[in-house]
Amino acid sequence: MRVPAGLPALGLRSFRAKFIAIVGTAVLFDLLLSSGLALWNVQRLSSDATVRLGEGLTEATEEYMRTYAVNTARDANLLINQVHAEVNALADVLQSQIGNPGQQAAVGEAVARVNPSATSVAYDEKGGWAQNRPGSPSVVSVWGYLLGPDRKPLPAVQAEIDDSAVIDLVAPSLMAAGSPKLQMYYIGPKTAPIFRTIPYTDQAQTFDRLYPGHNTSEFWTFFFPGLYESWERWLAEPGTRPVGSEITMTAPYTDAITGKLIVSFFRPLVSRDHSRVAGVAGTDITLDQLAEVVKSVRVADTGFGFLAMSNGNVLAIESAGEKTLGLVSSSDAAGQGVTAVDRSLRKSIEPAVASLSLDAAGGAVRRIELDRAGTPMPYVIALYPLSPVHLWSGGQVASETMSVGIVVPESEIYAPLHAAQQGISQATKRIIEWQIAAILLCMIVVLGAIVGISKRITAGLSALADGARKLQAQDYSVRVDIPTRDEVGEVGLAFNRMAEEIRYHTENLERLVEERTVELARANEEISGLNAKLADENLRLGAELDVARHIQQMVLPKRSDLDAVPEIEIAAFMQPADEVGGDYYDVLRNGSAVKVGIGDVTGHGLESGVLMLMVQSVARALHEAGETDPKTFLSHVNQAIFKNIERTGSGKHLSLAFLDVAGPEVVLTGQHEDVIVVRSCGEIEILDTVDLGFPVGLEPDISRFIETKTFYFGKGDLIVLYTDGVTEAVNGDGIMFGMERLCKSIFDRRERSSEIIKSGVIGDLLAYIGTEKIHDDITLVVLRHK
Repeated sequence: MRVPAGLPALGLRSFRAKFIAIVGTAVLFDLLLSSGLALWNVQRLSSDATVRLGEGLTEATEEYMRTYAVNTARDANLLINQVHAEVNALADVLQSQIGNPGQQAAVGEAVARVNPSATSVAYDEKGGWAQNRPGSPSVVSVWGYLLGPDRKPLPAVQAEIDDSAVIDLVAPSLMAAGSPKLQMYYIGPKTAPIFRTIPYTDQAQTFDRLYPGHNTSEFWTFFFPGLYESWERWLAEPGTRPVGSEITMTAPYTDAITGKLIVSFFRPLVSRDHSRVAGVAGTDITLDQLAEVVKSVRVADTGFGFLAMSNGNVLAIESAGEKTLGLVSSSDAAGQGVTAVDRSLRKSIEPAVASLSLDAAGGAVRRIELDRAGTPMPYVIALYPLSPVHLWSGGQVASETMSVGIVVPESEIYAPLHAAQQGISQATKRIIEWQIAAILLCMIVVLGAIVGISKRITAGLSALADGARKLQAQDYSVRVDIPTRDEVGEVGLAFNRMAEEIRYHTENLERLVEERTVELARANEEISGLNAKLADENLRLGAELDVARHIQQMVLPKRSDLDAVPEIEIAAFMQPADEVGGDYYDVLRNGSAVKVGIGDVTGHGLESGVLMLMVQSVARALHEAGETDPKTFLSHVNQAIFKNIERTGSGKHLSLAFLDVAGPEVVLTGQHEDVIVVRSCGEIEILDTVDLGFPVGLEPDISRFIETKTFYFGKGDLIVLYTDGVTEAVNGDGIMFGMERLCKSIFDRRERSSEIIKSGVIGDLLAYIGTEKIHDDITLVVLRHK
């Protein structure tokens, strides 16, 4: 077979065959590799999207449940606070009566005239107690041991009956309004514990049925052992009351009157002279009423809420939730006292619930697995604490923090997540199928294109090979003619230019060498001149920095300046990070007035040092001029510094604070680092200066930001001032020295002289830094009141 001129044959050893094989293999490999990477990236993107979506939805779900728990806890707090308010309203009326005996007697007599049954009781032969008959809004029960030989109430007991009759005027309105309540009542003091309750019920009869033997036992000891004693202790020692509220809540128990599960709220009343407990106002709400708060919880399809005490006893929960958590209700009717109800998480038949921690500080979201027909099912629980209350559950009253819990099956709360993940998976599958189809199509097209263009490419390459051989034979006049305008054609043009340049450079090589030699000599002379100028400039700058550093050291307070304050022992230290520092401190004394200043210019170096000198000069001039008002003083300093900064255009500013010491009183003004005060007793106080000023040099007028703080500076007390170069110095691990280490270093030497404290702190700081470079100016000032 004949091949056209200029076109290589397509044999197995021909360049064209090799080109097709090599290029085809490379292109196909690249196509397969890039396509494989694309498929891998799609899968990875899908996986990442699923993970990110899961993380986002999980975080959002947890925040939603945490917020739901917070809102439910708020509703529970509102209910309890409303009950507290209504008990307080009744107690305030009764307490007002106690504080006004004349009014108390008049009200009792008026109620008795209108409704005699409010203050008169009749003896019951069967029960051995006395009780008023129906016709009064309230029922009054008088236990047998409070009756005299004539079976009438003892005089003190009758007085309690008369004085408590005011409840008939107040309690009905409180019962009709506000939160749902089972009953409201008054119980007399330990010496005369009559029981007056609204509404009227067969009170004493129900007590006999539920609590045999109560009629001959002391009421408070029998029903609420330890409760009355807790109130008496609070009265004698107010500081022993665990919570700020005066109201005590009981643990759930069976009501003696209605037989319902209730929670009682008591507020003790005090005698006129505040020496003893004078009775108690109270109300009862049922657990059903309390459960309304959590019964309203609706999360997903089967989510529910519960209210639990810190010991795990569940006060409120709907029946379905009780079954889900595996709770078992029980009551303890043995012995004296009210019948307690126990429905504790700790006794749950579900191990995950029994071991559940109720520590819900700040809100907590936990995951547990519960058994459902033999299959573990994951649940999500969100907890949030209620406000602390007084709780009596037998014995002394203690602080109690109840918690609201929100429980939701994980499958319901994460249903949107699962749906989204499934959608991503299906979309990924479709993308991969289309990608594979596109890869196969590309492979067919690429192979056809390679075969088609190999003709044009190999013809040009053959021409280039011929030209290269002639060029190798030093025929620099060779030129190739490639008519194509593709990359091979560009290579041909480049080959022709290269051949021309080779010919030109070969003919002119010696002349070019001489020209380059002259140019290099000239450049060398210029570099030598620049090096000489640079050395002169470095020498001049070094001299200027030495002068600036010397001036800065000259204006710092001398030892004689520090010792000139007779009542204060002062020690100071400053070490700049560069040749010139930007830290400022000074001790100014004009007569008996002593002003100690400390500041930190942004950055360090010459500009910062010059600004520090400006601050020192302005502050000393104002002090010598007799400016004594701290706010005005700092405002004038800022005005002068702002104008200088504006003129120089340095863009610097500084934190600046002053201490005005006058006897045992110190006035602090200006914004800087915290001021450390160590009292002679060893107590450390940290004074925040953020709200006392504004960075100096940023605004022309900062007077509206300036405030003062006055504190006591007594004999033996220490004041320590510092810049952030102390606390922010780092060791080899990049960990800062910090406020805690600084305070400890000062505290360990608090009984030594100011100079020893200063040297010790600097020694600790430098030892902590070690061989690390000091990146910021370090300044420390220690003042001890002699």
